[in-house]
Amino acid sequence: MIVTIDGPAGSGKSTVARRLAERLAFRFLDSGALYRCVTFAALERGLSLKDGLGLGRLADGLGIAFGEGNLVLLDGRDVTTEIRTERVTSNVSEVASHAEVREALKGLQRACAVGTDLVCEGRDMGTVIFPQAEVKVYLDASPETRAMRRMTELALSGEEVSLAELVTRMAERDRIDSTRETAPLRRSENQILVDTSGLTIDEVVVRLSNLVPPRS
Repeated sequence: MIVTIDGPAGSGKSTVARRLAERLAFRFLDSGALYRCVTFAALERGLSLKDGLGLGRLADGLGIAFGEGNLVLLDGRDVTTEIRTERVTSNVSEVASHAEVREALKGLQRACAVGTDLVCEGRDMGTVIFPQAEVKVYLDASPETRAMRRMTELALSGEEVSLAELVTRMAERDRIDSTRETAPLRRSENQILVDTSGLTIDEVVVRLSNLVPPRS
């Protein structure tokens, strides 16, 4: 069984998907971490973020894996913290907008669902990567709620960014994600909309778990 959770930045996708996977005893796929790894590698190597062909070749050659305790490994190196910095966050949408990058990572994402039950999150999990998924959810929240969540996340890692600045940055990410030519962020008719504004993580997880039919 496949459960997809799509939605904009700050809607709570990653945390909710991880908790839901634990609750259901499913495998968890953080697709955003894949694009963050490509972005981190490109920035570290000084590559142009506008070069789709070059970034596609980069993505195709990277060794990305997930370790115990939600570790993200890039060519065997723990980059769990590095890929969550604001520098990576503010550039990941541009990298992910390239068709070559998305194509390079498509097979890796689909391979994660072979022979297992999966909960995955991203921008196009239910519309492009797993259109056949049994349960497809679209999470959303108000811009202020999403920015507040991001500000809290950054503060925990020692980064300080104003709420107004984060609202502006998220609006730009939304614009890029929803207007890109390849796999734009959009809610399809068969995705269940869940607004997480005012809800705790546990409340959202319970709501989503009730959408998953029991296994026969």
